[in-house]
Amino acid sequence: MKFEGVYCAMVTPFTNNDEIDVEGMRSNIAYLQKGGVAGLVPCGSTGESSTLTFDEHKKLIDVTVEAASVPVVAGTGSNSTSEAIELTRYAQDAGAEASLQIVPYYNKPMKSGLIKHFGAVAEACDIPLILYNIPGRTGINMDPETISTLAHEYSNVAAVKEASANFSQISDIMELTQDLDFCVISGDDGLTLPMMALGATGVISVAGDIFPKLMGQLTQFCLDGNYEKAREVHYRLAPLIKALFIETNPIPIKKACDLLGLAGGPLRLPLTTMAEPNVAKLKATLAAYTD
Repeated sequence: MKFEGVYCAMVTPFTNNDEIDVEGMRSNIAYLQKGGVAGLVPCGSTGESSTLTFDEHKKLIDVTVEAASVPVVAGTGSNSTSEAIELTRYAQDAGAEASLQIVPYYNKPMKSGLIKHFGAVAEACDIPLILYNIPGRTGINMDPETISTLAHEYSNVAAVKEASANFSQISDIMELTQDLDFCVISGDDGLTLPMMALGATGVISVAGDIFPKLMGQLTQFCLDGNYEKAREVHYRLAPLIKALFIETNPIPIKKACDLLGLAGGPLRLPLTTMAEPNVAKLKATLAAYTD
């Protein structure tokens, strides 16, 4: 499976009763598909996966797969190998096309532990796995050699979502896996252009939740090799991307969804409501894209 273009890191809309807003989720899926996304990624960091129960996690996968007409990449990673296997098997049986597997957080496993963890998931499941390296959240960086080892040893380790912002590392990953049909995907909206210039094939995007067409233009220009046009879109998007990370993700993107008439809803503790001065900044930024 080739992962190209914009895959949307979906928010999880909640009701005021702290339940999953199923109709809101379906409405968001319809909006994103109309916007031309290449795929949907529920239950990731942007989807507040760390505060979802197992039942909610499975419910979101079911709702997304049922409503989607594009590939679904279900976030099913965990810092517990057995939990990651259970959720990934569920996603596979539900009809997800692939799985996003975060580097185990808090445990801080050694290289050998990372290889055994992801290897166990790969052996237990048949769908393609996208490794997710985001050291700012997990406390550990997965180095290029580890990624290359997993990609070479397990045929269904198909890609990595790279959010280390280390371009030397990103280049090394591509170099070490160039003999494989292996994809490197941007995990940071603002770094999509330079990463695709190096050879990344797309992005799992936060900004795509609200402006999927613009993110789609950026990635398509890159895929077409039209970097002059890609730069224009990159700088067009730059103020928005900065505003969406003025507080911890997904606080700003959920507020942006609400402001634009999409389903966002409340956050779950320990995330809290966006500070009013930052809401004003976000509103001012969004106005430039909606006038």
